[in-house]
Amino acid sequence: MPTHHSCAGKPKPLTAALTATLLAVALPALANPDPAEWQGVVAEAEGQTVYWNAWGGDTRTNRYIDWVAQQMQAQYGIEVEHVKLDDTGSAVARVLAEKQAGNHDDGSIDLIWINGENFAAMRESDLLFGPFAEALPNFALTNAADNPEVVTDFTLPTEGFESPWGKAQITFYYDSAQTESPPQNMPALLTWARANPGQFSYPRIPDFTGSTFLKQALIELTEQDEALYQPVSESDFDAVTEPLWKYLDALHPHLWRSGRTFPDSGPNLRTLMSDGELSLAFSFYPTDAAVAVMEYELPDSVRSYVLEAGTLGNVHFVAIPYNSPHKAGAMVLADFLLSPEAQAEKQSLAMWGDRSVLDIDQLDAADQARFQQGERHPSELPADALSNTLPEPHPSWMTALQDAWLERYGVN
Repeated sequence: MPTHHSCAGKPKPLTAALTATLLAVALPALANPDPAEWQGVVAEAEGQTVYWNAWGGDTRTNRYIDWVAQQMQAQYGIEVEHVKLDDTGSAVARVLAEKQAGNHDDGSIDLIWINGENFAAMRESDLLFGPFAEALPNFALTNAADNPEVVTDFTLPTEGFESPWGKAQITFYYDSAQTESPPQNMPALLTWARANPGQFSYPRIPDFTGSTFLKQALIELTEQDEALYQPVSESDFDAVTEPLWKYLDALHPHLWRSGRTFPDSGPNLRTLMSDGELSLAFSFYPTDAAVAVMEYELPDSVRSYVLEAGTLGNVHFVAIPYNSPHKAGAMVLADFLLSPEAQAEKQSLAMWGDRSVLDIDQLDAADQARFQQGERHPSELPADALSNTLPEPHPSWMTALQDAWLERYGVN
């Protein structure tokens, strides 16, 4: 094709901006690392600092992340900075603000501990890098074909945009020296609370443990539970949730401090139990009570159990924001979190006690041995107790329930 020159017969010099644009098109120097080229990812990751935004509200999760950081430095030359969050939604908002400001390459977050409504919000706004998760070398150890929960987040397919790293399920615990027969369902809990005023509570919304309690109660109390697995906009929210609000109106006067105020978090519930202010509590981590007994935070008489019809559970994940400048380091970290070494350390009662997402029966003998923890602690659940896991509702229900709860009970 002919070249068009200016009327002076001499090409005009390119502006600096146009030159930069042409170079960016010709030389994609900032191309994202390809997880399929794993050795290249590992090589690129060495020397990077990964800013991992993760909930920082519990000493056990924090000490595990500290251990992970030590291993990443020793094994891969990657520095991990734990950016401690009170609310994961604040990190989601930060990535969205960066996108709106045009910061597409140098974001402040490299990895985020996430699931549920926060994952849904980031996917909806196209804030995540991926797909990457299923290309991680250790992902195959989850045996996703037989364990679909590792690729499903609150009914939504993850499509490779987040990598699983732990399992949670509501588990109740009580002081057997004070309570012989703890309540086995939500109506029984109300009866128990009336007979034991001030001895139970749940965390203030929007704390995720408290919000999960609302969903647990709603699943059990509503006659329209199938609606919970579709977007909330497709249902009559008031009709579906009416039994929940009636229940909470009856329950609150019998809670700790007569329901006029609520504990801040799941760990705060544990502290109140330790102080003797509560004799029945719950956690989203099934081994929480056993670890607390081992660490002399709770008395030896504490025992764990799940409700007779099952309890709500989910998988928690890590994801990489689309504008992370250290995607290679973030992927290597996500892969390490799926290693038998890291999963066994996380599940250890001496570290955190968070359940593994790996299909342990499919591991080789040496890796299976990592998960052998000896005799079950008396305060720990039996191995088969968590077989009845209730699936999480659609993420839109979480937000709607939180908003409705705050409107009804949030001023105190």
